[in-house]
Amino acid sequence: MRDSELVVDCRDPERLAAFWCAVLDFKVIDRNEGKVEIGSWVPTVEDVRARQMPPTLQFIQVPGGKTVKNRLHLDLRSIDGSTEDEVTRLLALGATTTDVGQGSDRNWVVRADPEGNEFDVLRTLAP
Repeated sequence: MRDSELVVDCRDPERLAAFWCAVLDFKVIDRNEGKVEIGSWVPTVEDVRARQMPPTLQFIQVPGGKTVKNRLHLDLRSIDGSTEDEVTRLLALGATTTDVGQGSDRNWVVRADPEGNEFDVLRTLAP
């Protein structure tokens, strides 16, 4: 058994996939009506058979919007820039500031994607 993909229910899979592709530098791997799958690279059939495919994000269209705090979220960390620069970039891409009760004394910040799904931006790994 292995982690294959993280599925996100959403109203607009194309819009959310485009946002997360820009955030993570991912590419669209597959798209069907009401579904878009993205990943860090587009695998070949041989890659999949050899289990060389990293987990992907899959956006599935559902009716209605998000109504409560996520029970699962992504933690993101910049590897080559400051946390502040990364947060600025994410906001320019369409992320929003959100509060889930994290408090101001944390070394990470909470943001939300264009459909309100929360994610954390952790302290950078850059020197």
